[in-house]
Amino acid sequence: MPRITLKQLEVFVCTAQEGSIQKAADRIHLTQSATSMAMADLERLLGRTLFDRIGRRLRLNSMGQALLPMAADILARTHEFERMASTQGAAHGQLVIGASQTVGTYLLPALMGHYLQQKPGIQLKLQVDNTQGVIQSLEKMTCDLGFIEGYCQSNEVETVPWCEDELIVFCGPNHPLAHEPVMTLSALEHASWVLREIGSGTREVFNNAMQGRINHTHVALELSQTEAIKQVVHNGFGLGCLSRLSIDAEIERGWLIPLPLPELDLKRQLMAVIHRRKFQDPLLKDFLDFCQKNQSPA
Repeated sequence: MPRITLKQLEVFVCTAQEGSIQKAADRIHLTQSATSMAMADLERLLGRTLFDRIGRRLRLNSMGQALLPMAADILARTHEFERMASTQGAAHGQLVIGASQTVGTYLLPALMGHYLQQKPGIQLKLQVDNTQGVIQSLEKMTCDLGFIEGYCQSNEVETVPWCEDELIVFCGPNHPLAHEPVMTLSALEHASWVLREIGSGTREVFNNAMQGRINHTHVALELSQTEAIKQVVHNGFGLGCLSRLSIDAEIERGWLIPLPLPELDLKRQLMAVIHRRKFQDPLLKDFLDFCQKNQSPA
């Protein structure tokens, strides 16, 4: 009786992650016809389809979604089995890390650099997205480990507390509120805001903090890039709300002005996240342990 092969599982996982046979074929260096045949053979052996075909795009159906973590786990364990024989279990290989913008821009790069100084030969790849994008990457198994600044509501993803952060409300030096001796929430009622997009952890924390505190928040501009928000606010338009990590340097030189608002709770917990059914090889465990022990790049 024919058995499912590792190559078929690899084709399945890559097709699920890439969303097309052609992209999967390019990634695993097979012809499109060979990749398509391997996928068809797998579905025939299972007696079930794993994808819904939408034009040229392939989208996992419910069976495919259930089997994807298991297939990825089998491949990861197989690769670890092969590597263990030659490296005797030392941390090695490549790790794909997903991170939301604040973490991926202001915390992880330095930590990754310090880690690589201690672990020559390791390869780390960083993918920066918003919180929801990182969670979706974990669900699709396109990254091994994530770090986020927002809330995670996915049942497939486990969260591990990492370190604390705080958001700061700020304005440009020429904004009228920059010269207010005392700042109250009522002063924000008619303000225009320049904020991160829906789906970002920063926006989620801001919305939760404001809910029930002021009647209306006028969001005039949504931007997905932290640096763009700082530029717009510095030039006098609206108020911003970003992580202290991202604006400390600008505050220190007077380029941005913080607005103390003790009535608002803008503290948040940064989290490490991982798929619950992800095989945690020695490299993943070692890097996560390093990050837990070195929460700041300083």
